[in-house]
Amino acid sequence: MGDNIGFIPLNEDISESFTEKELPLPLPVLALRNAVLFPSVVMPITVGRDKSIKLIREAYSGLRLIGAVGQTDPKVEEPGYGDLYRIGTLARILKIFEMPDGAITVLLQGLQRFVVDDYVQQEPFFAAYVRMLSDVEPPKSDKDYEAIIGAVKDSISKIINFSAHLPPEASFAIKNIENNKLLINFVAANVEFENHNDRQSLLEIDDLKSRALKLIELLGHEIQLMEIKNDIQQKVRSEMDQQQREYFLHQQIKTIQNELGNNSLDGEFDRLAEKAKSKKWPQYVREAFDKELNKFEKMSPMGGEFSVQLNYLEVLTDLPWDECSMDNLDLNHVKQVLDEDHFGLEEIKERILEYLSVIKLKGDLKSPIICLYGPPGVGKTSLGKSVARALDRKFGRISLGGLHDEAEIRGHRRTYIGAMPGRIIQTINRCKTSNPVIILDEIDKVGADFKGDPSSALLEALDPEQNSTFRDNYLDMDYDLSRVMFITTANRVDTIHPALRDRMEMINISGYISQEKMEIAKRHLIPKALDSHGMKPKRLFFEDSAVETIIEEYTHESGVRNLDKQIAKIIRNKAKALAFGEKFKKKITPAEVKKILGIPKINKEMADSNNFVGVTTGLAWTEAGGEILFVEASLSPGKGNLQITGNLGDVMKESAMIALEYIKAHASDLNISEKLFEKKNIHIHVPEGAIPKDGPSAGITMLTSIASIFTGAKVRKGIAMTGEITLRGKVLPVGGVKEKILAAKRAGVSTIILSVDNKKNIEEIKQEYLEGLSFKYAETMKEVLEIALESK
Repeated sequence: MGDNIGFIPLNEDISESFTEKELPLPLPVLALRNAVLFPSVVMPITVGRDKSIKLIREAYSGLRLIGAVGQTDPKVEEPGYGDLYRIGTLARILKIFEMPDGAITVLLQGLQRFVVDDYVQQEPFFAAYVRMLSDVEPPKSDKDYEAIIGAVKDSISKIINFSAHLPPEASFAIKNIENNKLLINFVAANVEFENHNDRQSLLEIDDLKSRALKLIELLGHEIQLMEIKNDIQQKVRSEMDQQQREYFLHQQIKTIQNELGNNSLDGEFDRLAEKAKSKKWPQYVREAFDKELNKFEKMSPMGGEFSVQLNYLEVLTDLPWDECSMDNLDLNHVKQVLDEDHFGLEEIKERILEYLSVIKLKGDLKSPIICLYGPPGVGKTSLGKSVARALDRKFGRISLGGLHDEAEIRGHRRTYIGAMPGRIIQTINRCKTSNPVIILDEIDKVGADFKGDPSSALLEALDPEQNSTFRDNYLDMDYDLSRVMFITTANRVDTIHPALRDRMEMINISGYISQEKMEIAKRHLIPKALDSHGMKPKRLFFEDSAVETIIEEYTHESGVRNLDKQIAKIIRNKAKALAFGEKFKKKITPAEVKKILGIPKINKEMADSNNFVGVTTGLAWTEAGGEILFVEASLSPGKGNLQITGNLGDVMKESAMIALEYIKAHASDLNISEKLFEKKNIHIHVPEGAIPKDGPSAGITMLTSIASIFTGAKVRKGIAMTGEITLRGKVLPVGGVKEKILAAKRAGVSTIILSVDNKKNIEEIKQEYLEGLSFKYAETMKEVLEIALESK
């Protein structure tokens, strides 16, 4: 094999013409790698393969004629017949040079082209029968050919000028080559083409004019590449010169700053670089940090961007990119902590234990996105702290109430003055771990305006399939939120963005019954209040009856927040007496409660207020939990007009109209004179008119009130009801059943009328919530009236 190591230009055509009879047939064939031998060209070839060395030595001792054929793929070490081109060049061995490494360098003279008809042997070297080819020269009168030759000379001169490894004298030597065939072959053999097949394609062209045109085309392509490379080198050299200048000036600035005693830049740079060495973060973050740190090094402390860049680098180094705390997977410990901190809430506790069980078995699991919804004061937010304590994770809280700006979630771009990361990244930064428990409080109160929609920004953060690549605008790079345990809280779910609601596991935390409030007060609220007011437990004791008095007569809520306030008020009263050195009763009794808290604020006779015709007790659901409401109806002389008051919404007004139309349509069944509808105006009122009310669940309540006033029959005592009505007389199911049941128990209701379809909701509720209550299920409005109204 051979590598082209140089060419010897001549000024005369030394090619010869041979016939097949004059050749030693079969002709020994030398496979050339990365080289093509042309007629009239003398080329030194280094031979290293044993097969090729044996061929050279044997031919050199004979006629010294061999065939030189190029390999189709230079990478093939041991070529076969299929790895060689069909057209090659007959060559004469001029000289052999022995090399120290055992290889030999042979000087070959190209004589004439040939085409291989058939290979006859591969060992000990290639041999083939060949057929000689002649070059077709154009006539001397061909002016185009002369112009083409001139173009070849100009092109090769340009290449020599661009090339760093060719001496300028080569251009002079080429221009003095007078033989056109020699010029074409020498240039074709001498120039390094981008594609190694290009040189072989030139050899295979019989017509010298066509070969010269093809050569010009290839030379033009090489010139274009060289011009591009030269431009790139010039730009790089210019940029390097600029960088060296900037570095020199920067060093001068450093020296001046040191002389002035202002070496804060070096100090900050070294501090950040040292901090980054021990940082555990992804490779893409490290690369971005190094890039920004290099920018920072070139900045002047007097420039406006200096502090912006410093703050950004501080945030990058402070964030806990791949730093996570170890989860406490002792499930008994987790259950114990959750039970210690919260009474009840079994469903959410069970969900957390399921999540940890999977982590313990599998070793990894994407954190769930849990949404706790329910009335205020039931422990939604404090539950997040308990979960964090149980898992030994850090805890963070983000209040979303009234949030209108999307940048609060996703951060501001660094181009803005005072830019900072979004609240999620800030919270993680404060927690110093990438797997904290984060409470997103009041997610149902997120707003939207011209600054964007924060709910849409939360979609990415709260999607377990996307949040591993959460992109904060300030960081401008991905941050993995998949290890964060997000717990969101809400009072109502209908105001949460539907797509956001779909990404979360919705868990309802309803209100507490009196017995649960009693336990929560004894286990949690009283000990916490005593501790926060500096009172030792032995100094003050609450009787169960006293706590019950506070619950029944001074609070009216689904949660325990107001209960906590009343207990704190009593303890403050005793703390004041202790501070003044006065004597006080250590035992808190119902009488002591009334003495401190004053007149009871809750009217327990509310449910008994329907002792009048036309008054019915209904059940409603609000953000604060379940409530009872009264619907009052009265008749007055008139023309059958309907008037509705009490700050009611459109849906409640429509329910009143449906109820009235149903009564009119079934007047005969209810023994109501039809003339009565024409002579009497009916007025429907729902008390507490300052409070807006709406929803379909008061339908059967309005129906019962209207039927009561027209028939003169009272509603049975202790009955409350909730359900939607239709013109066909059907009773439809409603929501918030558990909260409404709690409200009924607080008001002393004994019987509740519901739709038949709500029976399944009752079956899901624990038995202790249902004690003291009986349920009547109605499918039609007629059944409601039969259950609710007394016999006239």
